[in-house]
Amino acid sequence: MIGKLDPDTLGRVLEHTGASSPDLLTGAAYGEDAAAIDLGDGETLVVSSDPISLAADRAGTLGVYVACNDVAASGADPEFLTNVIFLPEENDATLATLTDQLDAAADDLGVTIVGGHTEYVPALDRPLLSLTAFGRTDRYVPTGGAQPGDKLLLTKGAAIEGTGILATDFAADAREAGIDDATLDRAAEFFEEISIQPEATHLRAAATAMHDPTEGGVVTGCVELAAASGVDLAVDSESIPIRPETEAICAAMGVDPLRIFGSGALLATVPPAAVDDALDSLADAGIEAAVIGEVQERAGEPGALVLDGERVTDAPTDQLYPLWEGDS
Repeated sequence: MIGKLDPDTLGRVLEHTGASSPDLLTGAAYGEDAAAIDLGDGETLVVSSDPISLAADRAGTLGVYVACNDVAASGADPEFLTNVIFLPEENDATLATLTDQLDAAADDLGVTIVGGHTEYVPALDRPLLSLTAFGRTDRYVPTGGAQPGDKLLLTKGAAIEGTGILATDFAADAREAGIDDATLDRAAEFFEEISIQPEATHLRAAATAMHDPTEGGVVTGCVELAAASGVDLAVDSESIPIRPETEAICAAMGVDPLRIFGSGALLATVPPAAVDDALDSLADAGIEAAVIGEVQERAGEPGALVLDGERVTDAPTDQLYPLWEGDS
Protein backbone atom coordinates (compact mmCIF):
# COMPACT_ATOMS: atom_id res chain seq x y z
CA MET A 1 0.00 0.00 0.00
CA ILE A 2 1.27 3.50 -0.79
CA GLY A 3 0.00 7.05 -0.31
CA LYS A 4 -2.12 8.93 2.20
CA LEU A 5 -4.14 7.26 4.93
CA ASP A 6 -7.87 7.04 4.37
CA PRO A 7 -9.89 9.64 6.36
CA ASP A 8 -11.09 7.14 9.00
CA THR A 9 -7.61 5.83 9.73
CA LEU A 10 -6.20 9.35 9.68
CA GLY A 11 -8.93 10.41 12.09
CA ARG A 12 -7.76 7.79 14.60
CA VAL A 13 -4.23 9.15 14.31
CA LEU A 14 -5.38 12.75 14.74
CA GLU A 15 -7.28 11.91 17.92
CA HIS A 16 -3.93 11.60 19.69
CA THR A 17 -2.52 15.12 19.81
CA GLY A 18 -1.00 15.36 23.29
CA ALA A 19 -1.79 18.18 25.68
CA SER A 20 -4.20 20.83 24.42
CA SER A 21 -3.30 24.51 24.29
CA PRO A 22 -5.67 27.50 24.32
CA ASP A 23 -3.39 29.15 21.77
CA LEU A 24 -4.13 26.52 19.10
CA LEU A 25 -6.53 28.06 16.57
CA THR A 26 -6.53 25.21 14.03
CA GLY A 27 -4.97 21.87 14.81
CA ALA A 28 -4.59 18.55 13.07
CA ALA A 29 -7.64 17.87 10.89
CA TYR A 30 -8.45 16.09 7.64
CA GLY A 31 -7.93 18.43 4.70
CA GLU A 32 -6.33 21.27 6.62
CA ASP A 33 -3.05 22.44 5.12
CA ALA A 34 -1.43 23.66 8.32
CA ALA A 35 -1.78 24.32 12.04
CA ALA A 36 -2.47 27.84 13.26
CA ILE A 37 -1.17 29.07 16.64
CA ASP A 38 -2.16 32.37 18.23
CA LEU A 39 0.94 34.46 18.99
CA GLY A 40 -1.05 37.36 20.41
CA ASP A 41 -1.42 40.92 19.13
CA GLY A 42 -3.36 39.66 16.09
CA GLU A 43 -0.50 37.52 14.81
CA THR A 44 -0.76 33.82 13.92
CA LEU A 45 2.03 31.29 13.50
CA VAL A 46 1.35 28.79 10.71
CA VAL A 47 3.19 25.44 10.77
CA SER A 48 3.14 22.57 8.27
CA SER A 49 5.17 19.39 7.72
CA ASP A 50 5.46 17.37 4.53
CA PRO A 51 7.53 14.35 3.46
CA ILE A 52 8.88 13.51 0.03
CA SER A 53 10.20 10.08 -0.88
CA LEU A 54 9.56 9.85 -4.62
CA ALA A 55 10.17 12.30 -7.50
CA ALA A 56 13.84 11.39 -7.19
CA ASP A 57 15.14 13.83 -9.78
CA ARG A 58 14.30 16.96 -7.73
CA ALA A 59 13.37 15.74 -4.27
CA GLY A 60 15.14 18.57 -2.43
CA THR A 61 13.57 21.28 -4.57
CA LEU A 62 10.08 19.81 -4.34
CA GLY A 63 10.44 19.21 -0.60
CA VAL A 64 10.97 22.91 0.08
CA TYR A 65 8.25 24.13 -2.24
CA VAL A 66 5.64 21.61 -1.07
CA ALA A 67 6.20 22.35 2.63
CA CYS A 68 6.16 26.11 2.06
CA ASN A 69 3.09 25.89 -0.17
CA ASP A 70 0.95 24.70 2.74
CA VAL A 71 2.00 27.72 4.78
CA ALA A 72 1.36 30.08 1.87
CA ALA A 73 -2.06 28.48 1.27
CA SER A 74 -2.91 29.38 4.85
CA GLY A 75 -2.29 33.08 4.24
CA ALA A 76 1.22 33.32 5.70
CA ASP A 77 4.64 34.08 4.24
CA PRO A 78 6.96 31.07 4.78
CA GLU A 79 9.96 32.19 6.80
CA PHE A 80 11.74 29.19 8.36
CA LEU A 81 12.29 25.51 7.59
CA THR A 82 13.62 22.44 9.35
CA ASN A 83 14.66 19.51 7.18
CA VAL A 84 15.12 15.84 8.03
CA ILE A 85 17.03 13.68 5.54
CA PHE A 86 17.15 9.88 5.68
CA LEU A 87 19.62 8.28 3.27
CA PRO A 88 19.66 4.58 2.36
CA GLU A 89 23.45 4.51 2.22
CA GLU A 90 26.51 6.70 2.47
CA ASN A 91 26.61 8.57 -0.82
CA ASP A 92 28.32 11.95 -0.95
CA ALA A 93 26.97 12.75 -4.42
CA THR A 94 23.33 12.15 -3.41
CA LEU A 95 23.73 14.16 -0.22
CA ALA A 96 25.37 17.02 -2.10
CA THR A 97 22.59 17.05 -4.70
CA LEU A 98 19.86 17.10 -2.06
CA THR A 99 21.45 19.80 0.08
CA ASP A 100 22.22 21.96 -2.95
CA GLN A 101 18.57 21.67 -4.05
CA LEU A 102 17.29 22.46 -0.55
CA ASP A 103 19.53 25.49 -0.27
CA ALA A 104 18.67 26.86 -3.72
CA ALA A 105 14.90 26.42 -3.27
CA ALA A 106 14.93 27.97 0.19
CA ASP A 107 16.98 30.89 -1.10
CA ASP A 108 14.54 31.34 -3.99
CA LEU A 109 11.64 31.69 -1.53
CA GLY A 110 13.57 33.80 0.98
CA VAL A 111 13.20 31.05 3.58
CA THR A 112 15.87 30.17 6.17
CA ILE A 113 16.69 26.53 6.98
CA VAL A 114 17.20 26.66 10.74
CA GLY A 115 17.82 23.02 11.62
CA GLY A 116 16.83 19.42 11.14
CA HIS A 117 18.46 16.00 11.18
CA THR A 118 20.35 13.71 8.78
CA GLU A 119 21.11 10.00 9.14
CA TYR A 120 21.56 6.73 7.26
CA VAL A 121 18.70 4.21 7.22
CA PRO A 122 19.76 1.08 5.28
CA ALA A 123 16.17 -0.25 5.22
CA LEU A 124 15.26 2.48 2.72
CA ASP A 125 15.73 2.04 -1.02
CA ARG A 126 15.74 5.78 -1.78
CA PRO A 127 16.23 9.05 0.14
CA LEU A 128 13.37 10.24 2.35
CA LEU A 129 12.96 13.91 3.27
CA SER A 130 10.59 15.55 5.74
CA LEU A 131 10.39 19.32 6.01
CA THR A 132 8.54 21.60 8.41
CA ALA A 133 7.78 25.17 7.37
CA PHE A 134 6.88 28.11 9.61
CA GLY A 135 5.40 31.50 8.77
CA ARG A 136 3.43 34.33 10.37
CA THR A 137 0.30 36.14 9.25
CA ASP A 138 -2.31 38.59 10.49
CA ARG A 139 -5.02 36.88 8.38
CA TYR A 140 -5.02 33.11 8.65
CA VAL A 141 -6.96 31.41 5.83
CA PRO A 142 -8.06 27.82 6.60
CA THR A 143 -8.94 25.05 4.21
CA GLY A 144 -12.25 24.77 6.05
CA GLY A 145 -13.57 28.28 5.45
CA ALA A 146 -15.51 27.92 2.17
CA GLN A 147 -19.05 29.34 2.24
CA PRO A 148 -22.06 28.44 0.05
CA GLY A 149 -22.20 30.86 -2.88
CA ASP A 150 -18.43 31.29 -3.11
CA LYS A 151 -16.78 30.64 -6.46
CA LEU A 152 -13.96 28.08 -6.70
CA LEU A 153 -10.79 29.24 -8.46
CA LEU A 154 -7.83 27.18 -9.66
CA THR A 155 -4.51 28.77 -10.57
CA LYS A 156 -2.15 27.60 -13.34
CA GLY A 157 -3.77 24.26 -14.12
CA ALA A 158 -4.10 20.61 -13.21
CA ALA A 159 -1.13 18.30 -12.61
CA ILE A 160 1.68 20.88 -12.72
CA GLU A 161 3.90 18.77 -10.45
CA GLY A 162 2.70 15.47 -11.90
CA THR A 163 3.56 16.58 -15.41
CA GLY A 164 7.08 17.49 -14.32
CA ILE A 165 7.49 14.12 -12.62
CA LEU A 166 6.32 12.22 -15.69
CA ALA A 167 8.73 14.22 -17.86
CA THR A 168 11.73 13.42 -15.64
CA ASP A 169 11.31 10.26 -13.55
CA PHE A 170 9.46 8.54 -16.42
CA ALA A 171 11.03 10.26 -19.42
CA ALA A 172 12.12 7.01 -21.08
CA ASP A 173 8.63 5.53 -20.74
CA ALA A 174 7.06 8.71 -22.10
CA ARG A 175 9.38 8.68 -25.13
CA GLU A 176 8.51 5.05 -25.78
CA ALA A 177 4.83 6.06 -25.58
CA GLY A 178 5.38 8.64 -28.33
CA ILE A 179 6.16 11.90 -26.52
CA ASP A 180 8.85 13.95 -28.25
CA ASP A 181 11.81 15.51 -26.49
CA ALA A 182 10.60 19.09 -27.01
CA THR A 183 7.38 18.32 -25.12
CA LEU A 184 9.32 16.57 -22.36
CA ASP A 185 11.68 19.55 -22.02
CA ARG A 186 8.77 22.00 -21.71
CA ALA A 187 7.03 19.73 -19.21
CA ALA A 188 10.16 19.38 -17.08
CA GLU A 189 10.21 23.17 -16.75
CA PHE A 190 6.89 22.96 -14.86
CA PHE A 191 9.00 22.28 -11.77
CA GLU A 192 9.95 25.96 -11.85
CA GLU A 193 6.28 26.81 -11.14
CA ILE A 194 5.70 24.60 -8.09
CA SER A 195 5.62 27.50 -5.61
CA ILE A 196 2.13 28.90 -5.03
CA GLN A 197 3.33 31.75 -2.85
CA PRO A 198 2.77 34.42 -5.55
CA GLU A 199 -0.89 33.55 -6.13
CA ALA A 200 -1.58 32.95 -2.44
CA THR A 201 -0.29 36.46 -1.75
CA HIS A 202 -2.71 37.90 -4.31
CA LEU A 203 -5.70 35.87 -3.12
CA ARG A 204 -5.38 35.75 0.66
CA ALA A 205 -7.12 39.06 1.34
CA ALA A 206 -10.30 37.91 -0.44
CA ALA A 207 -10.29 34.13 -0.07
CA THR A 208 -12.54 32.38 2.43
CA ALA A 209 -10.53 29.17 1.99
CA MET A 210 -7.36 28.11 0.19
CA HIS A 211 -5.95 24.64 -0.37
CA ASP A 212 -2.84 23.22 -2.02
CA PRO A 213 -3.78 20.16 -4.14
CA THR A 214 -0.89 17.70 -3.85
CA GLU A 215 -1.20 13.90 -3.83
CA GLY A 216 -4.26 12.84 -5.79
CA GLY A 217 -4.38 16.12 -7.69
CA VAL A 218 -7.32 18.46 -8.19
CA VAL A 219 -9.88 15.78 -7.38
CA THR A 220 -8.36 14.97 -3.99
CA GLY A 221 -7.78 18.66 -3.27
CA CYS A 222 -11.45 19.41 -3.88
CA VAL A 223 -12.60 16.43 -1.80
CA GLU A 224 -10.41 17.62 1.09
CA LEU A 225 -11.54 21.24 0.84
CA ALA A 226 -15.20 20.19 0.72
CA ALA A 227 -14.83 17.88 3.72
CA ALA A 228 -12.92 20.45 5.79
CA SER A 229 -15.51 23.14 5.02
CA GLY A 230 -18.59 20.94 5.32
CA VAL A 231 -19.84 21.96 1.87
CA ASP A 232 -20.26 20.57 -1.62
CA LEU A 233 -18.08 21.81 -4.46
CA ALA A 234 -19.87 21.67 -7.80
CA VAL A 235 -17.13 21.49 -10.45
CA ASP A 236 -17.31 21.25 -14.24
CA SER A 237 -14.32 19.26 -15.49
CA GLU A 238 -14.38 21.14 -18.80
CA SER A 239 -13.58 24.36 -16.94
CA ILE A 240 -10.40 22.98 -15.33
CA PRO A 241 -7.29 24.29 -17.16
CA ILE A 242 -5.07 21.50 -18.48
CA ARG A 243 -1.95 22.49 -20.39
CA PRO A 244 -1.20 20.82 -23.75
CA GLU A 245 1.97 19.19 -22.39
CA THR A 246 0.01 17.76 -19.46
CA GLU A 247 -2.75 16.47 -21.69
CA ALA A 248 -0.31 14.81 -24.10
CA ILE A 249 1.92 13.15 -21.49
CA CYS A 250 -0.95 11.98 -19.29
CA ALA A 251 -2.74 10.46 -22.30
CA ALA A 252 0.43 8.67 -23.38
CA MET A 253 1.10 7.35 -19.87
CA GLY A 254 -2.51 6.37 -19.20
CA VAL A 255 -3.14 8.61 -16.19
CA ASP A 256 -5.84 11.18 -15.43
CA PRO A 257 -4.44 14.74 -15.07
CA LEU A 258 -7.09 15.46 -12.43
CA ARG A 259 -5.84 12.58 -10.26
CA ILE A 260 -2.05 12.99 -10.17
CA PHE A 261 0.18 15.28 -8.10
CA GLY A 262 -1.12 18.84 -8.34
CA SER A 263 1.41 20.98 -6.49
CA GLY A 264 1.93 24.24 -8.31
CA ALA A 265 -1.78 25.02 -8.43
CA LEU A 266 -3.88 26.69 -5.75
CA LEU A 267 -7.55 26.12 -5.02
CA ALA A 268 -9.29 29.15 -3.52
CA THR A 269 -12.90 29.97 -2.70
CA VAL A 270 -13.78 33.61 -3.17
CA PRO A 271 -17.06 35.51 -2.59
CA PRO A 272 -18.76 36.32 -5.93
CA ALA A 273 -18.29 40.08 -5.53
CA ALA A 274 -14.51 39.62 -5.24
CA VAL A 275 -13.96 37.21 -8.14
CA ASP A 276 -13.33 39.73 -10.92
CA ASP A 277 -10.82 41.69 -8.85
CA ALA A 278 -9.08 38.48 -7.81
CA LEU A 279 -8.75 37.27 -11.41
CA ASP A 280 -7.57 40.70 -12.56
CA SER A 281 -4.94 40.79 -9.82
CA LEU A 282 -3.64 37.36 -10.82
CA ALA A 283 -3.63 38.28 -14.52
CA ASP A 284 -1.67 41.46 -13.81
CA ALA A 285 0.93 39.27 -12.08
CA GLY A 286 1.06 36.90 -15.06
CA ILE A 287 -0.64 34.05 -13.18
CA GLU A 288 -3.21 31.97 -15.06
CA ALA A 289 -6.45 31.24 -13.20
CA ALA A 290 -9.99 30.11 -13.90
CA VAL A 291 -13.30 29.72 -12.10
CA ILE A 292 -13.91 25.96 -12.07
CA GLY A 293 -16.94 25.66 -9.83
CA GLU A 294 -19.13 26.90 -7.01
CA VAL A 295 -19.57 26.19 -3.31
CA GLN A 296 -22.98 24.78 -2.39
CA GLU A 297 -24.78 23.66 0.74
CA ARG A 298 -23.85 20.02 1.24
CA ALA A 299 -26.42 17.53 0.07
CA GLY A 300 -25.10 14.72 2.24
CA GLU A 301 -22.57 13.80 4.89
CA PRO A 302 -19.71 14.64 4.57
CA GLY A 303 -19.17 17.50 2.17
CA ALA A 304 -18.18 16.33 -1.29
CA LEU A 305 -16.82 17.18 -4.70
CA VAL A 306 -19.66 17.04 -7.21
CA LEU A 307 -17.71 16.53 -10.43
CA ASP A 308 -19.85 16.76 -13.56
CA GLY A 309 -22.84 15.82 -11.41
CA GLU A 310 -21.16 12.81 -9.74
CA ARG A 311 -20.73 13.00 -5.96
CA VAL A 312 -17.17 12.12 -4.89
CA THR A 313 -16.46 11.72 -1.16
CA ASP A 314 -13.42 9.40 -1.26
CA ALA A 315 -10.08 10.85 -2.29
CA PRO A 316 -8.54 8.73 -5.07
CA THR A 317 -5.12 7.12 -4.81
CA ASP A 318 -2.67 9.12 -6.88
CA GLN A 319 -2.32 7.46 -10.28
CA LEU A 320 1.45 7.97 -10.38
CA TYR A 321 2.04 5.52 -7.52
CA PRO A 322 1.55 2.37 -9.64
CA LEU A 323 4.14 3.72 -12.08
CA TRP A 324 6.74 3.98 -9.32
CA GLU A 325 5.78 0.57 -7.94
CA GLY A 326 6.21 -0.94 -11.38
CA ASP A 327 9.61 0.77 -11.66
CA SER A 328 10.92 -0.64 -8.37
